[in-house]
Amino acid sequence: MLLSNRNFIDSFFNDPFFERPFENASSQIMKTDIHENDASYLVEMELPGYKKEDIKADLKDGYLTITASRNETKEEHDSKGKCIRKERYTGSCNRSFYVGKELTQEDIKAAFSDGILRLSIPKEVPKAIEEQPRYIAIE
Repeated sequence: MLLSNRNFIDSFFNDPFFERPFENASSQIMKTDIHENDASYLVEMELPGYKKEDIKADLKDGYLTITASRNETKEEHDSKGKCIRKERYTGSCNRSFYVGKELTQEDIKAAFSDGILRLSIPKEVPKAIEEQPRYIAIE
C-alpha cells in the first residue's frame, strides 16, 4: 500500500502546475512575440487551452491589457459510476503593454485562432482632419 501512496504523491507533484515559477506567472503563460513593420506592430500571444470567449482586451489610459480567464472541472468515475477523482481549476492571467494615449479601440485589430491572439497596433494614429470653418462669401 505504501508504494501506491508514493505513486499518487509523485504523480500529484508531476502536475505542470508545480513546474511553473510563481514569480511572473503571467509572462510564463502568456508568451508574447512583438514584430515591427513600417506601419505597425504585430503582437502574437500564446494562449493555449483558452477559447476566444475567455479573452478580453482592454485599452485604458494608453495601456493595452490582455486578460484570459478559465474555469474548468474534470471528473473521473470508476466502472460503477463512483467519482474517484475530481479536480477544479479557476484562474486568470493578464499582461499590459503601453501603446500610447492617442490610440483608440478602433485603431487596434485583434484575431484569435489556434491558441494565438494576434493584435495589430498602428505606429502612428491617423490624425482626424479638422474641418476648417467655411465662410459664406458676402457680395
